[in-house]
Amino acid sequence: MSTSTTRACALALAAAALLAACASPAPQYYSLADAEPAPPAAAKGSATGYIELAPVAMPERFARPQLVVRQKDAGEGPEVDILEQHRWSSSFENELRDALGSGIAQRLGAVDATKGGRPRGQPVLRIAVQLRQFDAVENSRVDASFSWTLRRTEESVPVGCQLFVSERAGGRGIEALARGAQRATARLADAIAHSANAMQNNAVNACPG
Repeated sequence: MSTSTTRACALALAAAALLAACASPAPQYYSLADAEPAPPAAAKGSATGYIELAPVAMPERFARPQLVVRQKDAGEGPEVDILEQHRWSSSFENELRDALGSGIAQRLGAVDATKGGRPRGQPVLRIAVQLRQFDAVENSRVDASFSWTLRRTEESVPVGCQLFVSERAGGRGIEALARGAQRATARLADAIAHSANAMQNNAVNACPG
């Protein structure tokens, strides 16, 4: 092999090594699924049945798999970071819908008909959730605002409720922030299950308060 060929091969190997060193690390993936499942519904006296959870409505800027965070020192400014290397296991609206569907069904002792369907003629509780605001502040907290409606039948009057939650990250880094979002989602599932039970029992006010 000639000296020029050897030199060319060495340069090619060096370039390949440099590219490998500069390659982006593999993305980190996170889930909103309840890390600490609620107690069985039988222990809480919840009614059984079927639920259907509509796709979660949310601002388009959140409807992506990447985490959208705000730097702690950014204050209330408009700037946010979209983290390509930190992602939900699916798009955020699907991740939130799946976590809420399973969480609410578990708390009510119900079946999530969104995934498995329901027998013909069986009553179903229809749930629609809207994410109004979701501020994930790195190394600080997650602030989120939600509203939802519950409807027993197409003809019934829907019950509407709202909830604001603030969860401290409890640590530094994106994983701690994702865990804060997970806890906020669990609190929302608690609140929706509470309003469903209150509605089932014909309470004057079905909203948690």
